Amino acid sequence: MSVEPVAVIGVGLMGASLGLALRERAGARVVRGFDPSTAHAAQALERGAITDLASSIEEATQGVGVVFVATPVPQIVETTRSAIAASDEACVVSDLGSTKGGVMRGLTPSERRRFVGGHPVCGGETSGPAAARSDLFSGASWFLTPPDEIDPELYTRVHRVVTAVGARPTAIDVDEHDRLMALVSHMPHVLAATLVNEAADATGDGRDVLSAAGPSFRDLTRVAGSNPELWADILVDNAGALAPVVRASGRRLAALADAIDARDRDAILTEFAAARGSHSRIGPTAPAGGEHITIEVPVADRPGALSAITTALGDAGVNIADLSLRPGPPGGQGALLVTVEGASDAELARGVLFSATDL
Repeated sequence: MSVEPVAVIGVGLMGASLGLALRERAGARVVRGFDPSTAHAAQALERGAITDLASSIEEATQGVGVVFVATPVPQIVETTRSAIAASDEACVVSDLGSTKGGVMRGLTPSERRRFVGGHPVCGGETSGPAAARSDLFSGASWFLTPPDEIDPELYTRVHRVVTAVGARPTAIDVDEHDRLMALVSHMPHVLAATLVNEAADATGDGRDVLSAAGPSFRDLTRVAGSNPELWADILVDNAGALAPVVRASGRRLAALADAIDARDRDAILTEFAAARGSHSRIGPTAPAGGEHITIEVPVADRPGALSAITTALGDAGVNIADLSLRPGPPGGQGALLVTVEGASDAELARGVLFSATDL
């Protein structure tokens, strides 16, 4: 799949990896990059993550069809607004941030018409373009949060680019995304940091507790080695969703401490057995492939129609391999062609698309 010219604003680990994936996997001939860090920008160019180095956001966005904002979380809103203002009306802007509520609230309805929130669920403890990999997004879930105002044709463009770099795009409601990430992404970093710091502060008989840690401790606390500034920004940005999760986890830990104190084996066993049963539901992303089936569904010419359809499919666990829109007359109905992988996903998609009355 060959994609049109793309701009990447911010070429650290995620931005440079996206540039490599766009060039090596998606066939992009032009990937224009900009980064305030001249060292990052030069390294990304040297590695081939970008083909053209721009001196400003305005220069980077001229003549491109898609702009990806891969800056640190506190800079996403300002950078996104600048990219929307500088780019053509036919250009769509997306981001790679791990929180979505803040950026959506920071944009006007007019700006949201050309913006699709995005979050590839991947990365690493290392940072910078030197650690970039073209396969970073391969098989990874890539959440998309299309606002009600989004131009449907621009949304399908982002969806296709995400698919082209090997990821699996899934539409999700903004608030649900941030709540989900608080549970399965942000809370693990809180727990890892807490556990490592608790062990580091332990004195005991003078022995270094951390040097005696085994594989279980290392596996559980791996993410404690991540960039502290990056994660401080993420946790602050998602405070509304994350703080209740931290407090609920604290209550669960306190209850388990009470059970241990009381030597209540049954209560401890119940907690661990429940965790083991739930853990079996964690698994790798299903590999892409198999038969592709296209379903045509009527779509009304009204704000939010496309967002409602794709979010409903994402909530049902349907992987959309491709999207194509056939616009209808103003105020009438068009058609959305949804391509899914395999008969089971097709059956599930049909059930969602043709049974719901509010899509």
